[in-house]
Amino acid sequence: MRRTGIGGKGVGGLVALVVLAGCAAGCTVQPAGTDGKRATPVRVEVPSRTPSAPSSQAPDDGGSPSGAGTPSVRRAPRVLWSRGASGRDIRELQARLRQVAWIFHGPTGTYDELTEKAVRGFQGKRGLPRTGVTDTVTWQRLLAMTREPGRWELYLMGGQPADAPDARCRTGRVLCISKSSRTLRWMIDGRTVSTMPVRFGSAYTPTREGVFRIYWKSRHHVSTLYDSPMPYAMFFSGGQAVHFSADFAARGYAGASHGCVNVGDEGAVARLYGQVRDGDKVVVHW
Repeated sequence: MRRTGIGGKGVGGLVALVVLAGCAAGCTVQPAGTDGKRATPVRVEVPSRTPSAPSSQAPDDGGSPSGAGTPSVRRAPRVLWSRGASGRDIRELQARLRQVAWIFHGPTGTYDELTEKAVRGFQGKRGLPRTGVTDTVTWQRLLAMTREPGRWELYLMGGQPADAPDARCRTGRVLCISKSSRTLRWMIDGRTVSTMPVRFGSAYTPTREGVFRIYWKSRHHVSTLYDSPMPYAMFFSGGQAVHFSADFAARGYAGASHGCVNVGDEGAVARLYGQVRDGDKVVVHW
């Protein structure tokens, strides 16, 4: 009678179990051939009971990866300008904010507290983060709602560079006034002492062009024709004079004079008034 091993299994069965157990992670078996010799080895792969975890891959474009359930990653928009910045771009930002009634001063060309407040209000109204800084998303939204500002919108309250002085301004004591750049240069012997933005008359009351002389100065002058104050008036042609204008200081180039050359900076025109003499030349040119 043939004896059996553990659990009634034969020795051969026990060996088979041991082989399978050893091959749980994959092994090589060498079965015997028909002639009793070893045949070519056969590789047996047995899959693991525990599947490997799927690899996670972070998106590189701020979107969702191919794997379901992975939260998307959003990149913050790039900041273009913030408080303290200055230059022509800030003038355009301020001019566009004026067009949509979020700012009423300037443009000054400086990203100040009022500009920051205006940007924050614009952002909040449109559901954007109220950061007060102008990023790419805020700027694109503002561009879509406004038009390209013109030169005198960018320099509504002055600040524009002066053009080159006229040749007639290069000798002597001269108030060199350019209609092209809307500026006044106070020059002595070809040297520019000071420069300031100015405003001229409208199409109905134009400022005269040509070469004139200061013939009268009146510190507290009031116009008898228009009943309006003309402080620091320096008359050069009939009733036309260089003088301070409170309206220019308040509204900038949104208004016009009655033919005079308006200065909006009272301190600057006061200093000029103290230096200019009767007989000094005035050149009004394009």
